[in-house]
Amino acid sequence: MVITEDRLKQTFSEGGAQEIYQEVKAIGDFLGFARQYAFGEDYRVARSALWGLTKASTEELSQLQVILNELIEQAMTTDNSSVRRLTLNIIEQLDMKEEDLRTDFLDFCFEHMMDVEEFPGIQSVCMKLAFRMCKFYPELMDELERTLEAMETDYYKPAVKCVRNRILNGKLKATIRTFAPSNIKVK
Repeated sequence: MVITEDRLKQTFSEGGAQEIYQEVKAIGDFLGFARQYAFGEDYRVARSALWGLTKASTEELSQLQVILNELIEQAMTTDNSSVRRLTLNIIEQLDMKEEDLRTDFLDFCFEHMMDVEEFPGIQSVCMKLAFRMCKFYPELMDELERTLEAMETDYYKPAVKCVRNRILNGKLKATIRTFAPSNIKVK
């Protein structure tokens, strides 16, 4: 079956997302697929394309490294929470070097991880991304820790509390890819 915008508009299930992924995998052009569909104005098309891309391995998603900034822009500017969450999940799978650190994106992650009105999936991934970016600078890591310690945990869902606690207890390092060079130690 051919991937088209009309088909992506109709993808509403996990199975449909898996099918999209399998077809993109068969072609091997994750970057071309993302450029064609993940940034579309129709949020249903973008959501379905991104959902299919989240099924890809980290190695497969590495093709998207060249559009990291476009993905970051989309995450920060979209009005659609599904597109935001899926885009952030893809960003989390990409590498980021110290020179890729964007303070506007770090501020965005801090804001959305603390926003009790935000969806827990977005809060959690923003917290993970903030952690990874802050690892470049001890002063930022200190700020992140102070911010997390100040959170009123009664207002957050269990998933968010879990990520928060894992960061504060130094246990998150084993579950996410690090942005930091290997010579920087994880607390």
